[in-house]
Amino acid sequence: MSDVERPPVPPFTSESAAQKVRLAEDGWNSRDPVRVSLAYTVDCRWRNRAEFVTGRDAIQTFLATKWRRELDYRLIKELWAFDNNRIAVRFAYEWHDDSGNWFRSFGNENWEFDDRGLMRKRYASINDLPISIQNRSFHWPLGRRPDDHPSLSELGF
Repeated sequence: MSDVERPPVPPFTSESAAQKVRLAEDGWNSRDPVRVSLAYTVDCRWRNRAEFVTGRDAIQTFLATKWRRELDYRLIKELWAFDNNRIAVRFAYEWHDDSGNWFRSFGNENWEFDDRGLMRKRYASINDLPISIQNRSFHWPLGRRPDDHPSLSELGF
């Protein structure tokens, strides 16, 4: 069975690249490993921090483990640059561990897509900053970030 197309597809425009970034953010905010993994090719290659993940099944396992550890996860992504079938993104997300310690994780991702709009490469660099609960900035209910919530740039991140 071949994968279906995942619009928008390359070559990207400013508008379609921004749409692709928002769709990725929405997917990750669902915290549903199966749903998120369907945006990637079956043989997608990831580098996430110091971990290397290959294939959709491994991505599902990775994400399930991630969201068991990173509780109350809320993410904002922002388009940084794009060209043809590649998109660069910056992001921040807030989460807490099972001891109630809060973190804001900042990072950058480089994405490469096939002609169907499925991501075939993802390289992520991420740093974690401990924060107090009073310094949290992402307060929407779990799930999709509301359209009127400030962006990373508007928050000064």
